[in-house]
Amino acid sequence: MKTTLITIFTSITLALITNGAFAQQHKIIYAGSLLASEDQKVKTEQTLVITDNTITAIKNGYLTKAELNLPDADIINLKNQFVMPGLIDMHVHVTFERDAKANPHRWATEYDADYALRSIKYLQRTLDAGFTSVRDLGSDHKVIFPLKRAIERNDINGPRIFAAGNTISPTGGHADMHGYRKDITDAVTGGIGICNGADDCSRAVREVIKSGADVIKITATGGVLSNTAAGVNQQLTDAELIAIVDTAHHLGRKVTAHAHGTQGIKAALKAGVDSIEHGSYLDKEAIKLFKKTGAYLVPTLLAGATVSEEVLTNPNMPPAIADKVREVTPKMQASFKLALKNKVNIAFGTDSGVSRHGLNANEFSLMVNNGMSEAQAIKSATIHAAKLLGQSALIGDLSVGKQADIISVNGSPLKNIDVLKNVQFVMKAGQVYKQ
Repeated sequence: MKTTLITIFTSITLALITNGAFAQQHKIIYAGSLLASEDQKVKTEQTLVITDNTITAIKNGYLTKAELNLPDADIINLKNQFVMPGLIDMHVHVTFERDAKANPHRWATEYDADYALRSIKYLQRTLDAGFTSVRDLGSDHKVIFPLKRAIERNDINGPRIFAAGNTISPTGGHADMHGYRKDITDAVTGGIGICNGADDCSRAVREVIKSGADVIKITATGGVLSNTAAGVNQQLTDAELIAIVDTAHHLGRKVTAHAHGTQGIKAALKAGVDSIEHGSYLDKEAIKLFKKTGAYLVPTLLAGATVSEEVLTNPNMPPAIADKVREVTPKMQASFKLALKNKVNIAFGTDSGVSRHGLNANEFSLMVNNGMSEAQAIKSATIHAAKLLGQSALIGDLSVGKQADIISVNGSPLKNIDVLKNVQFVMKAGQVYKQ
């Protein structure tokens, strides 16, 4: 009986192989200009071979299928295009988008499924914009992880997601709910990321990781868009910060800290966080801590620019938020310039969700307008973002053995960064999503 089953299984397997069920899929890309590696050198007339989801060869010249011995390969002609790695946005919120005209109370009427379904278009727009990977820093675990799995199953289109799930925040902190009666907030908050005291914050980290978190996001300071006049100073205590970072690192997760105020930034860096989001009020001591620890700054200049525009046109913005917008956002550019001057590690991040999804590339223009070179800006969204993610072995550049995350644009972004606002071709993991 056993021999018969083995014979049947072998026959079925051979039949599937013969019919191509297990055959590798090959694609050949002809790149007119190619920005492939960390050295930022542009090569012309290049041939890339993609096998399934991986780059398997990069050759000089436009080689034919016969020369490559790949008679069944699909050819993608990008001879008139500038080809480069897929972009990485290290700070997004794909489950929502700020809209001054939307019902501010829809959280009380909608289900998790409403947020998930609305997110599908945000994910498509982000992928169409050339961002093949994103780090989602604060979306409810009941929504973001099903979305992540749906993308991995190819049920929906979207970038590769590395998600924090629920943010770690103290009661009344930036990631808690504000502006409603206590009985209402008690009914809808107090989630797995809200904690008080070092031991409780260790518990919260474990809960968030149990829910599926790839990275831990914390609110070390107050936030601009919290509807409370609590400022943007340190909110998690030094002991809480240390407990969070130690617990996360012991469980193999990196930690990133939302931090505006100077003391909160420095406390988070001293606790050992891997990156700082926003970093609006940097000083010389904070710069020294960045340099000492090797932590990254994710500046999110686009978020500041977006809310600065909104405060001029949205009369319904709560005064507690409007006051912080006017105070904090002008500081962001100065801190970015200080970090850039002192060669702090910088990774690309937009805080999309505050700004419109799909407009992520506007961050590049802001970075360049504030002193960053085009080459540095591109590396911040490729090489450096991949390093901060801990994914350099798979993504961040175009080299043999890495994931085939490839985009193309009309013209060189090394000469005009704005061409990245109009991506022409998008491939993620060997699959074409836009052409």
